[in-house]
Amino acid sequence: MDNHPLSACRRCFTTGTVQGGSSSLPMTIRPTSAAALLVLTLAACGPVKRGAADQFTRTGELIALSGGDAGAPNACVACHGLDGRGNGAGAPRLAGLNRGYMTAQLEAYASGRRRHPEMEAIARKLTLAQYDAVSNYFAALRFQPDISSSVAGSPPVLYQRGDPARGIAGCASCHGDHGEGVGPANPPLGGQAAAYLAEQLDQWRRGARRNDPENVMLEIARALTLGESAALAAYASSLPGGLPRPGSPAASPEAHRDDPRSDVSMPLRRAVE
Repeated sequence: MDNHPLSACRRCFTTGTVQGGSSSLPMTIRPTSAAALLVLTLAACGPVKRGAADQFTRTGELIALSGGDAGAPNACVACHGLDGRGNGAGAPRLAGLNRGYMTAQLEAYASGRRRHPEMEAIARKLTLAQYDAVSNYFAALRFQPDISSSVAGSPPVLYQRGDPARGIAGCASCHGDHGEGVGPANPPLGGQAAAYLAEQLDQWRRGARRNDPENVMLEIARALTLGESAALAAYASSLPGGLPRPGSPAASPEAHRDDPRSDVSMPLRRAVE
């Protein structure tokens, strides 16, 4: 039996009946009704327009909402939120971060230079093009600095000036007085959870994170005491943050990818395109 929708339409025109289960119902077909039925039938069998879906794919929204090749359980918004502000604990704010910076982090997860079991698995299932697309999506999300938030006390000396005797640069020199970030490779600290910031310092200290140019953060983290790390994380988290200030283009992943001093130039362990 021919079950194609057009076949049913042909039977309707030729016999004046509509097949429904085991019975045939008589029906008078007027010319205008028949024309309308034919148009609807042909429209249902026509090609699917993919414009909307392609737009979601290009902007990275589809990956953020569905997980892309990593699967729905790994959708970015499940941990980082629909607004990209994170979950206040281990999943950081992504909204408004630099596109190249986020792409470099995904590359680091895929290569094992930044350790996190879930993020490593997700990054290895996405393509380089998907890295860029989903990073572009979160970079475009609006982040409004919370200027009404109370800062945790006066700025620590380590945050403002560092400790040259121990080789510690002031956090503000790269991350800004207000935690807004200075340049594309130095992310904002304001708006991030203190627990997340403290965990990153611990990861650098242990060598579980090795994706900063010239190991600057690794050396700083190892020079800090645990108490200093906790205090800096708490203070930086209380800052209003905001969009990164303009900085040197040389700090961005796009500019220093071929710089042998930066391990961002290391090849990935998986190369899916």
